[in-house]
Order: sequence, then C-alpha cells, then structure tokens
Amino acid sequence: MKLLFNRVFDGSDEMVAVAEKTLNETLKELGESAPLAMPNTAYFLASHLAYLGKKIMTLGELKAAFDETKANWMPRNQRLGDVFKTGFGTVLAAEVIEACKYAKSPTPYGEGDTREYWGHMSDAEVRELGVPLVTGDIPGFVVIIGPAPSDEEAAELIKGYQSRAIFVFLIGGVIDQAKRMNLNMNFSVRVVPVGPELWHVAHIISLVNRAAMIFGNVQPGDQEEFDDYTFKRIRAFVNAFDPLPDLTVACGGGAIAMGFPVITNSTKDVWPVPKSLIIQQNTKDFIETSLEARDIKIKVTKVDIPVAFSTAFEGEIIRRADMHVDIDGSKLDCFEWVTTKESAEIEDHKIELIGPDIDSVKEGDRSAMGFVVEVSGKNMQKDFEPVFERRIHHYLNYAEGIMHTGQRDLIRIRVSKAAFAAGFRAKHFGEILYAKLKGDFDAIIDKVQIKVYTKPEDLKRLRADVNKVYETRDARLLSLTDENVEVFYNCILCQSFSPAHVCVVTPERLGLCGAVSWLDAKATNEIDPNGSCQIVTKERVVDEKLGIWEDVNEAVQTASHGSLQQVTLYSIMQDPMTSCGCFECICGIEPASNGVVIVNREHSGMTPLGMTFSEMASMTGGGVQTPGFMGHGKQFISSKKFMAAEGGPARIVWMPKALKEFVGAKLNKTAKELYGIDNFVDRIADETVTDDAEKLVEYLGEKEHPVLQLEPLM
Repeated sequence: MKLLFNRVFDGSDEMVAVAEKTLNETLKELGESAPLAMPNTAYFLASHLAYLGKKIMTLGELKAAFDETKANWMPRNQRLGDVFKTGFGTVLAAEVIEACKYAKSPTPYGEGDTREYWGHMSDAEVRELGVPLVTGDIPGFVVIIGPAPSDEEAAELIKGYQSRAIFVFLIGGVIDQAKRMNLNMNFSVRVVPVGPELWHVAHIISLVNRAAMIFGNVQPGDQEEFDDYTFKRIRAFVNAFDPLPDLTVACGGGAIAMGFPVITNSTKDVWPVPKSLIIQQNTKDFIETSLEARDIKIKVTKVDIPVAFSTAFEGEIIRRADMHVDIDGSKLDCFEWVTTKESAEIEDHKIELIGPDIDSVKEGDRSAMGFVVEVSGKNMQKDFEPVFERRIHHYLNYAEGIMHTGQRDLIRIRVSKAAFAAGFRAKHFGEILYAKLKGDFDAIIDKVQIKVYTKPEDLKRLRADVNKVYETRDARLLSLTDENVEVFYNCILCQSFSPAHVCVVTPERLGLCGAVSWLDAKATNEIDPNGSCQIVTKERVVDEKLGIWEDVNEAVQTASHGSLQQVTLYSIMQDPMTSCGCFECICGIEPASNGVVIVNREHSGMTPLGMTFSEMASMTGGGVQTPGFMGHGKQFISSKKFMAAEGGPARIVWMPKALKEFVGAKLNKTAKELYGIDNFVDRIADETVTDDAEKLVEYLGEKEHPVLQLEPLM
C-alpha cells in the first residue's frame, strides 16, 4: 500500500512536470516578454497573487515565480511535514498550465454561455455571487471530479445539488456525462463545466481567492489570512469518484489545506485518512454526507408544482425554440399586484384561475395573464406591498423551465416545453407565490389568496385599475425622503463575507447591492428585529450637507465592531460608505474633467480612468473606505442625494451606454428638478463617444456639461 501522503507528493510532481513542459513550450513560442493576463480581472493570476503576493504580467515573470514555487512549495526533503503546502504548490502549477493557454489566446475555450468549457471566470462573475452567498441563496459550492459510475447517477447528483441551490463546478469526465444527459450547463444556472483536465481546478481556486480579496479585503501574500478566510467563510467541498489518480489526490490535498473536505468512494491507498477526507462508499449518499461535512442546513420550501424548484434556476434562459407559451406584457394586458385585505376577506391558500389555462394556447404563441395576490396579517403595512411584489420576479424564476422578467404591468413570463410537458399550468404560479410569501414573511403575512386572470376583458379592466394603484404608490414613495423619515436602517447581511462592511440604507439611498431599499430594510426589521437590518436613529445632526449624524456614526461603529468611526452618506470624498464587493456599480473621480465616471458590473470595456470595472472595483470593497471611489446600486445614480456634498449628479461625466439607457429617464427628471437642464443624459459621454480622458473633456465642452462650472473636487 502506498501512503496517502506519497500519493499527494507524486501527484504534485506530475502536475509540476506538465506545467514545466507547457511553460517551456509557450516560452519558446512567445518569448519571456509576452504579456500574460486572464481576461476581465484586476487580480492577474489570482492564486499567484494570493499565495506569493506577486503580480504576474509576463511569461518571464511566470517562469521566475514557477522556479520559486518549485523551490519553496515542493520541498524534496522532510516532505511529510509539508503535505498540505505541497497541495498549494499543486494549485500554482495548475495555474501555470492554464495561464499559458490564455497567453496564446484570450478565449482558449470559446466565448459566451454556449462555450464547451468555462475556464477562467471573470471578476464580474465572482461579484455576482456576493448577494446570493450572503443571503444563503447559494449555501455552498461543490467541485465534482468524475466520471460518476453512470451517466444517470452523474445527472442525479448534479440535479440533486442544483435542487438544493448548491453551486456546482464540474471537472473531467462528469462533464461528458452531463452532456449526454442533456443537462443545461452555464454560470447562470450554477452548473459550470470548468474543464476536462485536473489542472482546470486552477480556475475554481482563482475564484475562491478572488472572493477573499474582493469581499474579505485579504491582502496578497498573506497566506495565513487566505487559509483562515477560505476555511471559515467559503463553504465548499469536493466529490471525487473512484478511481483516484495521484493527480486528483494532490488536488485534494490542496482542497483540504483550504478547509474544503473531500468526499470519495475510493478506498485504495488512502491511508492514513485525514479528518477532512471522508470515505463514503455509497455514492448515492454523497450529497447528504457533503452537506453534513460543511454543516450546511438546507431550508426546503415545499412547493406543490411538477418541476424542480430552487434558486439555482433563477438565471435560466428559455429561448423561443424551447418555449411553449410567452406571457408578454409588452404586447398584451398583463400585471402583478399585491394588495392588502382584511383577514375575513381572505381564504388562506385559495388559488383561483379565472379564464382558460395555458394548455389552451397554441405552442409558441403569446398569451396574457394577471396576478392578484391578496394578503392579510396583523403586522402587514401598505408600504410592504411593492416589496412583496418585487419578490414575485425571483420566486417565479426559481421554478425550472420558467423565465420571468420585468415587473408591474410590464412582465414577461416564458414556460418551457419541458415544464409544460411535466404538467406545469397556470395554477402552479399561485402555488409558488403562496408557498414563498407565507414561508419568507410569516412574521408579517397570515393569509394569502391568489387570483390568476387570463380573460382579455378582465385583464384590460384590471390593468387600468392597477395602474392607478401604481401611480398612487409612486407618489407615496417619492414623498419618502431622508429628511421626512424618523429613522434609517443599517444592513449587515454581507458581514458573513465582509466583516467590516455596513450599509446605511435611507429612502434616497438603497443598499449598494441594489437589492435592499429603505422599505425592504423596514420589512426585514419587522420580520426579525434582531436580524440583519437594524433601526438607526438620526437625531443628532453634525452636517446635513455631508450627511453626518452622531447616532449614525455610533451605529456604524457598533455594527462594524469598531472598524469604522464615521461615514458621510452624501459624499464620495470624505469618509464614504464602505463596500463589500457585490455592488452593482463603481463610481470614481476623473481628474481631467473634474467629474466622476460610473461603470456597472456588466460592462467589461475600458473607462476614461484607464481602468476597467474590475480594476476600479479592486480599489474598494472588503469594508474599507476609499475616498474618491464608491460602490453603489444603479438606482442611486438618479437620487438627489447622489454625491450631494460635491454637487450631485451633475458630476457624472461618463457611463456605459447600457447603463445610461437604464437610468436615463429618472436621471433626466432629477437633473431637470435640480439644475433646470433638459435631457441631461445626452451630455454624459459613453463608450460610443470615447474612453479617452482628453477626448472626454472636449466632448463635455461641446455639450456644455454643467460639471465644467463646478468647484474642483481636489
């Protein structure tokens, strides 16, 4: 029998040999001065940056780093004491192999959601995980190294994790098994075919290490902090099927070193067995064994529908060719409305379909539908209605084969052919809404009754009535300003990944993730007064222009465990609010124009600052205050409190075109009210105009942008 430790060392030697061969061949082809960069990241080769503290930017620098790795992380003497350190060396060698591929092409595995293998994951994708990780919508990660004993078992395992909302990474032959079983795989549905070889695990470790830097503000080179962060805050684990080559065992050693247990059915040459290597010979029990190993407790909401239901399906795209029916609010009368009723008016769990079902619609055709969700409860407030209404988007998307976009009377819902064939019908929309509203808001909602309308005459009449309700609500929401409410709220939901970060949520400034408004925070506090959103009083004002209150500062000091002493709510230059890393947008000062550039997470191009979103975002996050840079939500851009201390939205000089279109109408309205300017957004440059600072200033002059009349920022 070969000792397990020796298998780790032999596997590491094998990975190093492949890396050495690959690097030498790439050096011969491209030369030492060849640039080296993974696409759409500000963290270079993330594992090298994390473990060695070095930014690797050329093949020559990679060669020098690889020599260091072999000398310090692959010790030939006294190896038994360095088995886990060797595991980290294995990861670095794997990153060398993959980095050489990206040196030759920025897209070695193709582009887009349809590429065969995913390879490198962008910073935007890492940040996209922030909110679902802290809310528990993604309870953990699994890396499945296959193949499984059969195609059917592979599919059962993947779907089992997906139904529990676990994010699934696939390495090796299990990918081919998933293809043969026609499983949908991409980042949006949280099943990612990373690559066919063991060294593709480098991309998963890169994601984990970037999460530590982005959300935890762990500094490059601080190996002890990286180990601590991944062990305590990243709930990941590995499933590896028998037989286990030494290369797999070596990668497993690296996983265990990071705090990620390995669950396997292999019993060959696995002695001595470390605590984090778990032998489970019954592969059917891999899921339960894995969740228990990471102490992951899944809260299952029982929903009486004929398809799978999980947050993992929220990003599923239903294309026209796969669609049975298209419920299209842009062409037909559709709407979603949550309204409060007296308890006596509601029969709990009554779901009524008023009109024909979707099985009366010809396959591929459009249809119309409206939802009236009637709720009652002793703690229910009218202000909570739009909060619950916005949740409908998420809830319906959790059903496999259902795609929902939009809100209010501009919704669009697609039901796939597969979901329809499984028996999904109109009443099941009601079952979803009932189960989730009662389950998520049981402290507020006592009864739920749902009516699903499909008759055109009913929908036309009701849509007109509901639009009047929307208008009344909008007027009420517009009247909610920072000045006329008695309290703010803090939100510390992200502290599970960013311990020092605190959001202060006000009526005119939502949480930087874009998901928590003042009303959301109020409802969250009503549900759980000791939970993630706490009341923050605003009685002792220090400076109204900057947005400083003594009691707000005291609340922030307490919530950040002393890491923060003061925040200004309306300034980007003085003690700005911290960021955890999952912000929708990043704003940074642009000195040449005396303004600010805003870029959203989805935009991968360059900005006039000479930095991409990822590079700008790397300067903030992790709960630190970075004067001159600020993470924020998209909707905050059109707020009158946006940079109010420095002149407000008039400072905005550049945004991506797609972001301008998203916020345009509201920002134009704000600019008209504040400055008397019509069509202000037309004066803001975007990537179709320029991403050069000098040309930006010329454009602003041509457009007579108001920033040119403002006081200098610095």
